[in-house]
Amino acid sequence: MDLELQGVTVEIAGRRLVDELDLSARSGEVMGIVGPNGSGKSTVLRCIYRALRPDSGTVRLGGRDSAALSVRETAQQIAALTQQGGSDFDYTVTEIVALGRTPHKRGNAPLTAAEEEACVRAMEQMDILHLAERGILGLSGGEAQRVLIARALVQDPQLLILDEPTNHLDIRHQTRLLGRLHDCAPTVVVVLHDLNLAASACDRLAVLDHGRLVAIGAPSAVLTSELIEEVFGVEASVVRHPLSGRPQILFTLAPGDFVPPRPSAARPIP
Repeated sequence: MDLELQGVTVEIAGRRLVDELDLSARSGEVMGIVGPNGSGKSTVLRCIYRALRPDSGTVRLGGRDSAALSVRETAQQIAALTQQGGSDFDYTVTEIVALGRTPHKRGNAPLTAAEEEACVRAMEQMDILHLAERGILGLSGGEAQRVLIARALVQDPQLLILDEPTNHLDIRHQTRLLGRLHDCAPTVVVVLHDLNLAASACDRLAVLDHGRLVAIGAPSAVLTSELIEEVFGVEASVVRHPLSGRPQILFTLAPGDFVPPRPSAARPIP
């Protein structure tokens, strides 16, 4: 599904969080959005999955104005993992994942056999099948995050929105998730703070600063030392990954930011 934002502007409490933003993601693409804190990344995502109505501008999904879609149609086409996702009730992992099928059901209709199989596959993909009967409130942050991602996958969306999906995940689950984003949905829009993860996982990157789009393109074209210093305020060297050829950012700590490690009394391991 193609996604297009045209002139999207959002103002809250007199502050312009998103400023006349034009942005598009093509079908089959993993589009990454990066930028410093407060640059408008999550606000843009909220406009896409209709948790927030822009003050001006248009969001189009598959060529249609999203404002013309019903809530049900939106939920059938878009799945979103937000930073505030979770549950106040101790549902089991199986129950949470099955909720992803809600937009496609009528009333309290039970899951079909095919839907139950889809739930199992999603739990296998997210390495949580062994947690199927556990309550979500008793899980670690990383385990709960993988449950919520599985729920989004079961929704079978045309557009998958992920806001910091690697939060709480260990490096194995980070790379496992980001390495298969193309298989998660026809189109994926993901916000990441880790520029190296964004560079390795995304087809294109959009860089936001103070609600404006300052750069967009392939990671190799966007992630330059000059842009990183200008937008993020840090010095960095950009090199090529020896295997993938993707850009890798080596950061330089600013004076005063480095805290020397304390001497350790532990003996070295032979």
